[in-house]
Amino acid sequence: MLALIAPRRFLPPIFLMAFPPQRPLMDDNLHSPQRRLIELRMLHGDLDSLIDLASVQHPMDELVLRRLKKRRLGLRDEISLLEARLEPPEPA
Repeated sequence: MLALIAPRRFLPPIFLMAFPPQRPLMDDNLHSPQRRLIELRMLHGDLDSLIDLASVQHPMDELVLRRLKKRRLGLRDEISLLEARLEPPEPA
């Protein structure tokens, strides 16, 4: 009975059309808003750590430090907007 079952590469094209190979779920989520939100949160955390580390260990130029903080605030705003879009507030 096992000899009658052909390996997948020898199956007729009709069979392959009826049962296409499954794509991993990750392909569908590659550009999802939820994934973007996770990436923004990670970037915000990395930038936060960089600012804390730089202000303690290496006295930076104030302009560079101010630009990093401004970028961090921009990321926080973008995260807040995306969160609001994904999870609308409940009606009162």
